[in-house]
Amino acid sequence: MTRPQTVETIADLRATVAAWRQEGLRVGLVPTMGALHAGHISLTKLALQRADRCIVSIFVNPTQFAPTEDLDKYPRQLAADLDSLAHAGVHVAFTPSAAEMYPEGFATRISVGGPSAGLETDFRPHFFEGVATVVAKLLLQAAPDCAVFGEKDYQQLCVVRQLCRDLDIPVEIIGAPTVRDEQGLAMSSRNAYLSPAEIGIARQLNKVLRRAAEALRSGAQAADTLATARQGILDAGFDAVDYVEARESLTLTPWKRDRAGRILAAARLGNTRLIDNLEI
Repeated sequence: MTRPQTVETIADLRATVAAWRQEGLRVGLVPTMGALHAGHISLTKLALQRADRCIVSIFVNPTQFAPTEDLDKYPRQLAADLDSLAHAGVHVAFTPSAAEMYPEGFATRISVGGPSAGLETDFRPHFFEGVATVVAKLLLQAAPDCAVFGEKDYQQLCVVRQLCRDLDIPVEIIGAPTVRDEQGLAMSSRNAYLSPAEIGIARQLNKVLRRAAEALRSGAQAADTLATARQGILDAGFDAVDYVEARESLTLTPWKRDRAGRILAAARLGNTRLIDNLEI
């Protein structure tokens, strides 16, 4: 088992990719904030199926955190992450500093409309501007042929696809299915914040969403179904529900029965905020 090459600067990353290009190799990118789990590793496996070389970026992006959020507490475990990437066969870990990504005088932000409207934006209005900016930078820095994002962060996936379409960034964006534990809990770095009792409650979220998705597929009224789901999440022991919504899969506009759809939810459990989604 060989650890991936660790690259800390944009110049070194570009030099590495340029050498691969001279060999005619296809390059895949998996952007992460570290604290890697089985969900992240599934993204690298998909990237390696679609490309000859895989880069995983590990960067806790400060621009997508509000002052009240958990930037300082966000789990960081680089040594363990590199071991995980070695087992997965990843070739390069890009681990830039905040100063490398946002040098003194940095003054540009990217605002994406369309699928960024509502849902997460209603509660984290800063979030997608930070995501769009850092993802655009990573795609320009690594210049991959493809980049893999998890469907667990479904709205983020839609925003990244819109970003690439609108700015003509020539990267194939691949959505990877959500990885869940044996009881259906979506893998997330923030699960590490949960106590054993809270894990038990968190596992009810996907069960509530599955019942709601099944009801919608069976013809139930959306408003009643979503209201029942919100109450079901609270009854399971969550402290608050930010949203439970049914949206069209591509545009994230309100779902219409003749369209492909997703049911998306965000709920709070103690100091932890969890999100999940399922296909309708």
